[in-house]
Amino acid sequence: MNTSAEMTSVARASIQSAIGSQAAGKKHARSTARATGRNLSAVESIRSGNAIQSVVKDVNARFSSTQGRNKLSVSAIASPPKPDSAGDEIQELTGGPGGGMFTNTTPEVRRIVPQANGRKVIKLVYVVLEAQYQSSLTAAINNINETRDDLCFEVVGYLLEELRSESNYETFKKDVAEANMFIASLIFIEELAEKVVAVVQPERERMDAVLVFPSMPQVMRLNKLGTFSMAQLGQSKSAVAQFMRKKKSESGAGSFEDGLLKLIRTLPKVLKYLPSDKAQDARNFMQSLQYWLGGSPDNLENFLLMLTSEYVPDFEDVKMEVKEPEVFPDVGIWHPASPAFGYEDLKEYLNWYDTRKDITFAADAPVIGLVLQRSHLVTGDEGHYISVVSDLEAKGAKVVPIFAGGLDFSGPVDKFYYNPLTGKPLVDCVLSLTGFALVGGPAKQDHPKAVESLKRLNVPYMVSVPLVFQTTEEWTDSSLGLHPVQVALQVALPELDGGLEPVIFSGRDSNTGKSHSLYDRVETVTNRAIKWASLRKKKTCDKKLAITVFSFPPDKGNVGTAAYLNVFGSIWKVLQMLKKDGYDVGELPEKEEDLIQSVLNDKEAKFASPELNIEYAMTVPEYENLCEYSKELHENWGPPPGNLNSNGVELLVYGKKFGNVFIGVQPTFGYEGDPMRLLFSKSASPHHGFAAYYTYVEKVFGADAVLHFGTHGSLEFMPGKQVGMSGGCYPDSLIGSIPNLYYYAANNPSEATIAKRRSYANTISYLTPPAENAGLYKGLKELAELISSYQGLKDTGRGVSIVNTIIAKATECNLDRDVNLPEEDAKDLDSEARDTVVGKVYGKLMEIEARLLPCGLHIVGCPPSAEEAVATLVNIASIDRPEEDILGLPQILAQSIGRDIEDIYRKNDAGVLDDVNLLQDITTACREAVSAFVSKTAGTDGRIGRNALDSLSNLFGGGVEALAPWTGALRKTQFKNADAAQMKALFEYLKFCLEQVVKDNELGALQEALEGKYTLPGPGGDPIRNPAVLPTGKNIHALDPQSIPTAAAMISAGVVVERLLERQKAENNGQWPESIALVLWGTDNIKTYGESLAQVMWMVGVRPMPDALGRVNKLELISLEELGRPRVDVVVNCSGVFRDLFVNQMNLLDRAVKLAAEQDEPLEMNYVRKHALEQAEELGCSLRQAATRIFSNASGSYSSNVNLAVENSSWNDESQLQEMYLSRKSFAFNSDAPGAGMEENRDVFESALKNVDMTFQNLDSSEISLTDVSHYFDSDPTKLVQSVRADGKMPNSYVADTTTANAQVRTLSETVRLDSRTKLLNPKWYEGMLGSGYEGVREIQKRLTNTMGWSATAGAVDNWVYDDANATFIEDEEMQKRLLETNPNSFRKMVATFLEANGRGYWDAPEEKLERLRELYMEVEDKIEGVE
Repeated sequence: MNTSAEMTSVARASIQSAIGSQAAGKKHARSTARATGRNLSAVESIRSGNAIQSVVKDVNARFSSTQGRNKLSVSAIASPPKPDSAGDEIQELTGGPGGGMFTNTTPEVRRIVPQANGRKVIKLVYVVLEAQYQSSLTAAINNINETRDDLCFEVVGYLLEELRSESNYETFKKDVAEANMFIASLIFIEELAEKVVAVVQPERERMDAVLVFPSMPQVMRLNKLGTFSMAQLGQSKSAVAQFMRKKKSESGAGSFEDGLLKLIRTLPKVLKYLPSDKAQDARNFMQSLQYWLGGSPDNLENFLLMLTSEYVPDFEDVKMEVKEPEVFPDVGIWHPASPAFGYEDLKEYLNWYDTRKDITFAADAPVIGLVLQRSHLVTGDEGHYISVVSDLEAKGAKVVPIFAGGLDFSGPVDKFYYNPLTGKPLVDCVLSLTGFALVGGPAKQDHPKAVESLKRLNVPYMVSVPLVFQTTEEWTDSSLGLHPVQVALQVALPELDGGLEPVIFSGRDSNTGKSHSLYDRVETVTNRAIKWASLRKKKTCDKKLAITVFSFPPDKGNVGTAAYLNVFGSIWKVLQMLKKDGYDVGELPEKEEDLIQSVLNDKEAKFASPELNIEYAMTVPEYENLCEYSKELHENWGPPPGNLNSNGVELLVYGKKFGNVFIGVQPTFGYEGDPMRLLFSKSASPHHGFAAYYTYVEKVFGADAVLHFGTHGSLEFMPGKQVGMSGGCYPDSLIGSIPNLYYYAANNPSEATIAKRRSYANTISYLTPPAENAGLYKGLKELAELISSYQGLKDTGRGVSIVNTIIAKATECNLDRDVNLPEEDAKDLDSEARDTVVGKVYGKLMEIEARLLPCGLHIVGCPPSAEEAVATLVNIASIDRPEEDILGLPQILAQSIGRDIEDIYRKNDAGVLDDVNLLQDITTACREAVSAFVSKTAGTDGRIGRNALDSLSNLFGGGVEALAPWTGALRKTQFKNADAAQMKALFEYLKFCLEQVVKDNELGALQEALEGKYTLPGPGGDPIRNPAVLPTGKNIHALDPQSIPTAAAMISAGVVVERLLERQKAENNGQWPESIALVLWGTDNIKTYGESLAQVMWMVGVRPMPDALGRVNKLELISLEELGRPRVDVVVNCSGVFRDLFVNQMNLLDRAVKLAAEQDEPLEMNYVRKHALEQAEELGCSLRQAATRIFSNASGSYSSNVNLAVENSSWNDESQLQEMYLSRKSFAFNSDAPGAGMEENRDVFESALKNVDMTFQNLDSSEISLTDVSHYFDSDPTKLVQSVRADGKMPNSYVADTTTANAQVRTLSETVRLDSRTKLLNPKWYEGMLGSGYEGVREIQKRLTNTMGWSATAGAVDNWVYDDANATFIEDEEMQKRLLETNPNSFRKMVATFLEANGRGYWDAPEEKLERLRELYMEVEDKIEGVE
């Protein structure tokens, strides 16, 4: 007998006994219910629920010591698991759980076929989004069939998701064709809505009644009840329709629905007295909706009888007794043990609650506000709510469970969550169990209204998720986890309200459709809610905080790794704040450098130690006792302690404690240095040292909260479901019950979202460092001076010789790879050709000079100075913002002299010297105008002063343009006539942006979160593209995943694709590329609203289209005539983060490629079809299977591991890196089986790569470029494509750079050179980094390692880059000394990287340089080891 079955069997026996002992009490409860008219099934449920949970706990305790991670849930008892063999058989027949669909349930469980026995049979077909009506409707039907002798109902119900299955859809067609009545509710998924309409529309006139309750417009138009029809919905010009639309737009998503509920309540009473049939039919429709919203078996029974008596011809003259709808409160407070259905007055509820005899609470008990869906209560589907209530109360927490019948919960929050005596918040934490946004349901939301309500309440806001579209078993078996449509509706949208922790708390029974609690998940939710609430209760001096820093790659020189953040400088500021607020921070070091050393070095060591400071040594027995899942880690890592974070006997926790604050170093993945593990297609579990770290934090140190410091660690990327964690997912197990605060870079919303969903983080944004223009230095600066001389002397006898000098100097500066320099003497060129050469060199110099680069590292809570803000504001000012009715500054200036900026950009790119000069003049004027404006805001300390900003407001009154600083800056330029109104509008916008920078709340948000307050949500992204990212210190959210690509993104993408294809054609003898391998990133698509996603659509010639609700989930083929070129094939590799965030878009992409492949078009005009046909023949599969093009990692795994191998030097040769890529990135998404998740399909992946002519990536932000992070080369397949192509040809490789208004397509090598010149080799950049000390040296070393990564994957690094880097950092004795003293470990890694680059054949260096590097390596090694 397997363990799960054994546990379930033991539990069932115990429960029979437990419930049996309650029988007498239940009998009394039922008689009481009859006497009072109140159904006390809820009371029974809560009592039996407690009994069941008690047994579950007991059984888990009995089995935990021997059975590892087997855990029992209440659902396992309710729904016995099928035998293993049956599961295997189903999987074999269907190709995976659910046959590739998200759900494998069948409408047959909702089919009721009565014995007619001479009665009239009325056939009803219904389709609903969720299953909560199933039980109530079934009870109503059964009662009619059992009690009436004149009629009976045959019924079949479909869950909307079931219509994805072809067999279910065919059955649906047959059922509708025979139906008398059709009912639908909440049909809000476009492709399924269209399926419903296609089947019901032809039968609509024939049927007796068609009722559709709130759904998409095309489904609502099916409504027909006698003379009442909604066929003209959305097209009506009637006064009523216009009034409704006006009211809806005025009142927002929620309050309109609430008003509608009141209308539904009163209108039938008014219409009842109107004589016309139309009025009566309208009344019956409104009353039908009232019955439906009432949801109880009695209401639904009367609803069906009313429809029968009024609209079924056989019963027109039959008098039936039909009761009016039983009315339940629209809003109120519900409790399973209360005598009333719902309290509409808070004082009444508290009077009952505080005088309960069955339970007592401590005086300072936390109070949890629960938000519930009314429909679950009225239909009797409240078992999962009862479980949460009972578990919270069993743990000593009070509850205030509110419900609403409309879609606006902000009203009940405002009404019931404040103490009626003091007016202060009554609750300590809000826990929504609806899964929906606070205001608005699945169709439309009002996030500002929700945020306003939650901000006022100011307590933590959690949104837990009930399974809707999957059964419990399907979710358990799914590697995806939560259904993607539900992720979009019930995870992504609540995040926009500031919702935290999307933990699945309830499942759905596949037979009854009823919700049931998942006990271990409920326990997780309630533990975490109480922990958040306790932050409001606990004294500050008693609170414990675990600050967790990262060390990646694992090396002592890398402790405190985080994107663009000075981690220890920031921790120092946090500690000062905590001390001021009354936290116990013990004896703090005197300065930041001492803080670093206390964490880095073992205090017992005589010299600087190779080990970090050990805060705690955990014995193996203690670890195994405290860590419930330790045995599961044996499969990957053997028994503890292992050799990671271990001394061979104990598990070591690195870090340092300061009073009640522990600064700990998170262990790394553990397999970075193991080439064999890096090849595994799925990531390994955390190692014992990793598990011991979080076990220590939660159960030994006893943290009240953990603060993960900076972007990013490993916790959220541990194996498990993509979204909707189970207890068996490692991020869930590791974080346990600790509230997780996480400082995350504002420009990285995608990975922040992974942290939110997989490790339950409240992600607090921090600013990236202020950007500066890269400027020119050394030979590049000399070259610019030569060009300036040429401009003044070109028409004299010296012009020719200066051009020759420019050509020589440009060659010396290695610009000959970027600009086509003539070989002949300049005297053999005419003046126009000389101007063009100089223009192209000058254009390249200006491109380098203007490149934005973040200087130094950000310290949390330090906004930029006025001077530092200039470059960022110049770039904000350069973008046209049509949605704000603002023109960009370059365009305003160009128009002032009768030119268009786009024309100037094009001619600048072509090297037209006059236009290169003009663009430089525009750039200079922009900087001067913005500088003049910003200088007015600077305080005495050089920082932006609030008072100065206030005084700036005077500039935006009427008639003061002549006084404006920007006017003065332009007065002596050719742009003095720039449009005053346009300039004023632009600078008013810039003032707003400056104000947002000043409002920085990075420390304040942490302070508030630790006090158990609400963190305001805000978008993540690039502050230049989207200044709404500011101010920082917000809880980062992404966007509605179904909103992209936007129409604007499609336009931008079209421009880039056109330039990309033209460039490839120009470099490929005029031939179109047949196939492009490209990468899709999560953050890029959030920042650009889906531009790279749209690029793929343009390549294959398919246009994404919005549905009736504006969600992008439809496709339209672009004709070859409109496209004007062949359809280009693609091989799309999605990052693991994109895969997690945008499953719906992967579905859209796969459908788009397959749509293109199926077009009967000439093969020379459709390369998608051409290649798919060839592959189908080669692989012996169907055309659609062969057209699979959307790939990523296996669910729960991230990256190709090429980056880990390069960073840790744990690879032998390039073929090993390529094998990592093939084994880890060859998991395909299939829109024909979307529920199957990512399935390995290496054959099609390799076969598709063989046809690739070019590889392609996007750069969308100046803050993160190719050598700043390892992700870019980790996803680059350039050399891999060469290795699989039959001809061994290296594909061309391009990068689209949309970081400025003048989008560019460059080769990969050009981009690496640009990156090297502006960052690694640029004194402005590396001196800025060295200003941040220890962490700055690490940043320099990281750029060098990432540069070598591009040699490994694409051969894209020129030899001179290594030469110049060696000259800058190694041959300069003074620089060498600075690096060594500041961070010896990182300097050692730099020296090793140079040697490795040479050893692998990427850098050709003379032997004397190599010998010096070897000597230097030994010297550094000795210094680190403390050898004198």
